[in-house]
Amino acid sequence: ESVVNTMRGRINYELEQVTLGGIKSYVPEIRRCRRLLMIGCGTSYHSAIATRQLLEELTELPVMIDLASDFLDRNTPIFRDDVCFFISQSGETADTLSALRYCKSRGALIVGITNTVGSTICRESHCGVHINAGPEIGVASTKAYTSQILSLTMFALVMSEDRISLQPRRSEIIQGLKALPDMIRKVLEQDNKVLEIAKQLYEKRSLLIMGRGFNFATCLEGALKVKELTYMHSEGIQAGELKHGPLALVDSTVPIIMIVTRDHVFSKCMNALQQVTARDGRPILICEEGDTETAKM
Repeated sequence: ESVVNTMRGRINYELEQVTLGGIKSYVPEIRRCRRLLMIGCGTSYHSAIATRQLLEELTELPVMIDLASDFLDRNTPIFRDDVCFFISQSGETADTLSALRYCKSRGALIVGITNTVGSTICRESHCGVHINAGPEIGVASTKAYTSQILSLTMFALVMSEDRISLQPRRSEIIQGLKALPDMIRKVLEQDNKVLEIAKQLYEKRSLLIMGRGFNFATCLEGALKVKELTYMHSEGIQAGELKHGPLALVDSTVPIIMIVTRDHVFSKCMNALQQVTARDGRPILICEEGDTETAKM
């Protein structure tokens, strides 16, 4: 439902047009910029990681991602032709707000992406996107995460509107967004399956979650949610980094979740999967529906 609300009135599927009213008048200025910076904390930082690849592909600009707390510790050079995105569910996150003021004082264009109308980040940024996810009731931010990803994806679509070479990819993404709410419903129907797996894992000491490409952010975010909700140690691992250390942790006792989807890094993920099984790891796979080859592993 929050996904539908984020996209409501902003995407015209027939004409394949995306309108973000909050940044409309600033789009020409954003197109002229030198680089995009995305700054957030926790879940908001992960939503920036999740959309970075798409933003780089559709805007063809360098995209930097920073944790707000770390960004402030470093005295980062900021230029007048930078565009800085500040992502925050509440719009009041202290670190993110300090980073915003730091960038603003150096003359960068500030774009706020928040879920709360009239919040401090909303008021202090030049323009912004409101994610319309509805109030976040629990501490662990869930729907704000998906809505932040969608808002940034829609921004990428707005930026690539006038690029003829990117049109096929763009329409593929828009049709994907159209199908998204139904797909989420389908996944939520698998509650019982998930419950069975959870019953096997809840007494374990730690959990590793692996993936790469578009799925790496999901691993980080999943690990963060496991920490917040179950107080169990868990870690999101970039599958490409497996042989540079984390493989030492893998054995038959450590629970591992791997995300393997049929995208451009599929073969690399399968490689990581084979390395894990060679060490007697017993990974739980999250793969696509009807993908029997992966499921056999």
